[in-house]
Amino acid sequence: MKITKEKLVKAEREGIITSRQVEDLYAFFNREFENTPQFTFTHVLYYLGGLVAIGAMTLFMTLGWETYGGAGIVVISAIYAFIGLLLTNTFSARQLVIPAGICGTFVVCITPLAIYGLQQWLGVWPDESVYRDYHRQVKWHWLYMELGTLAAGVILVWRLQYPFMVMPIAVTLWYMTMDIAVIITGDDYSWELRKIVSMYSGLLMLGLAFWIDIRSKHNADYAFWVYLFGVIAFWGGLSLQNSSSEWSKFFYCCTNLAMIGVGALLLRRVFVIFGAIGICLYLSHLASDVFKNSWGFPISLTLIGLGVIYLGIVWQKHEKAITDKCRVFLPTPLRELLESRL
Repeated sequence: MKITKEKLVKAEREGIITSRQVEDLYAFFNREFENTPQFTFTHVLYYLGGLVAIGAMTLFMTLGWETYGGAGIVVISAIYAFIGLLLTNTFSARQLVIPAGICGTFVVCITPLAIYGLQQWLGVWPDESVYRDYHRQVKWHWLYMELGTLAAGVILVWRLQYPFMVMPIAVTLWYMTMDIAVIITGDDYSWELRKIVSMYSGLLMLGLAFWIDIRSKHNADYAFWVYLFGVIAFWGGLSLQNSSSEWSKFFYCCTNLAMIGVGALLLRRVFVIFGAIGICLYLSHLASDVFKNSWGFPISLTLIGLGVIYLGIVWQKHEKAITDKCRVFLPTPLRELLESRL
């Protein structure tokens, strides 16, 4: 629910609040949401600049850095990290929470480069791969970089407490599950195994995200990025599974329906978005394969869609009574989490 000054003025016209309260409430909400990520031009500039800087040191790293050698890479990484922490503290002192969080995230993102340089410097790098392959290939020896990044990320998040800094931690967890699969299976890392590893590692990440959500329900949203990459890993691995059985495809549809239910329960849109995409994929399969020449399928689907809309109307009418009764049966931590989102 977005609170605007226009809505406050409307409340004043209906005699709910006074004109003085309109100004006080509007100023209060502006202060409250000033440091909450929003789709404003200022925040777009913040994140665009941050992602460009982070991308330059990760996804878009060139081979030119290899000319500095391991020692040079470590020194340059240390200078970048020092500047990033200096900017983080500077922005934090000025109450610029979002730029401070972005700069802190930059420091976490540069950690694998520093570890790569250190390994090169010590002469323990095991093959001819280079740093820019870190984001493109699956290899067992990335594990040292990933463990170091996780350690640095957890320490910095604990010290600085900016939710955006969880993003590189979530990405690193995703990378690490694939690299661990290589350690277990050796070079026999087939595409089928990748899909299975992605699916189950996504489930583990979702469990971790839920635990973080419960623990930080009264603080900032630290679970968002873990939820995002957990859903991507789980849903991607699930959707890429091959099966000729219609029952397994129906189970896929049911799983996506369950994701929508979980998303609605936890107020996490990422579940709803990917669940809706999955249902559309299943319906597309039915239309193109199972009921290819059936004139009744579009009519039946239309009726189902209208039925869902009617269900939404009924739900809206009785939502409070239903949710109040259902929450009695929920565990106390989950009930408190849901109440904190209202």
